[in-house]
Amino acid sequence: MSRPALRAFGSADPTAIVLVLHGGQETSTEPAHRLRPAYLRMLPFAHDLARAGRRAGIGVFALRYRFRGWNGDAMDPVADARAALDRIRRHHPGVPVVLVGHSMGGRVALRVGGEPEVVGVCALAPWTPSGDPVAHLAGRAVLIAHGTRDTVTEPRLSHAYALRAKDVTDRTCRFEIRDETHAMLRREREWRSLVRSFTLGVLDVTEMDHVIASALAKPSPGGLRVVL
Repeated sequence: MSRPALRAFGSADPTAIVLVLHGGQETSTEPAHRLRPAYLRMLPFAHDLARAGRRAGIGVFALRYRFRGWNGDAMDPVADARAALDRIRRHHPGVPVVLVGHSMGGRVALRVGGEPEVVGVCALAPWTPSGDPVAHLAGRAVLIAHGTRDTVTEPRLSHAYALRAKDVTDRTCRFEIRDETHAMLRREREWRSLVRSFTLGVLDVTEMDHVIASALAKPSPGGLRVVL
């Protein structure tokens, strides 16, 4: 695949857009095939957001990267996400965007969250190595969620990242999903509800869920270890 692929859901003439970003590996130049589990795992989120936002004119795009891996300094999925945002910008100028990413896709979402059209970032079980930047997230709403039994990406590192992000944007919150693993399958309904409520709230489609709103409003370190 020579360029990243975008699959569209929801409104063809959107008033707001959600870009969904799948996971991957630390290093791999294998193609990110459309039947890979990491990509397929995020399609139910895309469908759910498209259904929930249809009346409000929300468009949803699921990005499939060129390669499976982050690939060191090349940061291939970051380049792909920026290319997708450029494409969205050309076709839908001025439309606000929320990013939703899982695992490596969570890291991608957080890394490109400073793009001008982005108003919110939702990072699920994100890969957040120490030292990843946060300054570009100023002015954005950020939600991070991590399963307490995740052994693929480290909850303690996403908490450390959230602490740093909260210093940059006070609209940062983080949730801990009890007894959940990296695959987000044991409590799938709660994951989808959290993503839906945050996304629609940030885009002013619905009133922000009170649990999320409360977590966003708390001064650091409050609101960063909310257990669900």
